[in-house]
Amino acid sequence: MSRHRSLFASLAAANRMYERQQRARIRAEQQAARRHVQALKAAERTQKLELKEQADAYREERQEEAKQLTADAEARFEQLRTLLTTPPHAVIYGRYDGRLSPETVVVRAFASRKQTHTPTAFNPESTVGPLPSRPDPKHFAPTLPPKPGFFGRLFGGQAKYEIAVSEATESAQTRFVQAGDIYSKDLVAWEAREAAGRAVHLASEQKRADVVRQHNENVDRWEKALKERDQDAVVQYVSLVLDSSEYGDDIPEEFRVAYSPDSREVVLEWVLPTIEVVPFVKEYTYTRAKDEIREKARPRAEITSLYRTVIAALTLRTIGELLHALPDDLLTTVTFNGILATVDPATGKDVRPCVISVRTTRTAFTSLELGRVDPAACLGSLGASVSKKPEELAPVRPVIEFDMADRRFVPSEDAISELDTRSNIMDLTPFEFENLVTNLFSKMGLDAKQTRSSRDGGVDCVAFDSRPVLGGKVVIQAKRYKNTVGVSAVRDLFGTMMNEGANKGILVTTAGYGPDAHDFAKDKPIELIDGGGLLYLLDQNGVQARIIMPA
Repeated sequence: MSRHRSLFASLAAANRMYERQQRARIRAEQQAARRHVQALKAAERTQKLELKEQADAYREERQEEAKQLTADAEARFEQLRTLLTTPPHAVIYGRYDGRLSPETVVVRAFASRKQTHTPTAFNPESTVGPLPSRPDPKHFAPTLPPKPGFFGRLFGGQAKYEIAVSEATESAQTRFVQAGDIYSKDLVAWEAREAAGRAVHLASEQKRADVVRQHNENVDRWEKALKERDQDAVVQYVSLVLDSSEYGDDIPEEFRVAYSPDSREVVLEWVLPTIEVVPFVKEYTYTRAKDEIREKARPRAEITSLYRTVIAALTLRTIGELLHALPDDLLTTVTFNGILATVDPATGKDVRPCVISVRTTRTAFTSLELGRVDPAACLGSLGASVSKKPEELAPVRPVIEFDMADRRFVPSEDAISELDTRSNIMDLTPFEFENLVTNLFSKMGLDAKQTRSSRDGGVDCVAFDSRPVLGGKVVIQAKRYKNTVGVSAVRDLFGTMMNEGANKGILVTTAGYGPDAHDFAKDKPIELIDGGGLLYLLDQNGVQARIIMPA
């Protein structure tokens, strides 16, 4: 009985042990499963966190992009707003300094364009290789056999040793002589190559020096021609000044330049930017929901106001740069025609309306404090014609048409058509010149009559413009001068207009006008036509002529 009880106890203990093992295995499996689930959840949380961080980083990047776009737009807006006062202006000599006189600017401008030839030393080793090395006697010392010992000497070893020494010494001397011969030949060949290389180097240096010398001579000739008021030299110099200005990539720097040596006047036709130069967007914001950067438009009135300020500032700044870069004996008057090169949205055609036209003298302009003026008001004080709505391409009448200002554009090979058989207007008598001018205005559609010389009362020609409202009586004076016409002639014309009750006065000359003449004519119904303008008008009416001043 006790044996059975012991057996049952053993079985029960074994069963309990098995059950414990099973429960431990199940617990281990459950724990492993929980750890796996926890690991999966942790990985999922990590992935979500990483995705969230990536999303946050992406949104921050887009927000920064919107902020940067806004900052760029505001920076450009401010740059345009302060265009008139932001240095540097034209840097034609390396560094802008508004305190320098125009004479100094010219000197520095040409000095900065000169080149310097710095000769380079001839390096034979880099050209023809290293100099051959002279043979060193140490390298040709004979290799002597070992001296014989006591027993060697007893059996004749001394004699053999002396023979071997003699042969080794003779062989070393032979090799040294041969090396010397080779060295001599190599040295002669090297010296020949060195001489040829040196000759090529010297020729190259001379060629470089000649190029620099020729360049500097051309610069000197250009400077000399400029000081002599050569038309092409001045136009080239003015173009250099304008090309040196920096306004930004979105402002075109396209222009045409004409120069009248007689009146020391530069006429500039400048392509102004269109209204698109002003940033139309005021602010950029990032919308998270739609993942897009939205634009907030700048008020139209603000855009229009800044645009008008920009083109006015460009006009004033450009005139200022020219007067800063050219002295009074070369430039006294600047005429600026600002045009737009764009497409008319109403017709789809290319148009080039003039929206700003101003003529000013050095005296009038240099009295301005550009850093404190309102650009539009400043142009008004200078008597400029400014479009009321340049953004809508509304044009104004230029003070002078550009092609009238540059006589280089007028052919000068033929005679004066049927009006005269001579090609040079300066060969005409004063009366013939008056007749030429009268016929010109008749061809232009006016009812022009030449007055009698003894009874003209200061009037060479009286014309009537039959157009309603704009027409009326016009008095014309023609002066075949070789020297610059002064202000007194313009005053006389204005007095004649008052006496005659004329609506307009026109003064035509073969020369040019001084700055005082332009100042007096400003804001008055007087038109001044110089030699270039006369040739242009003749050419436009089928008359080809030229003006050659007498020596």
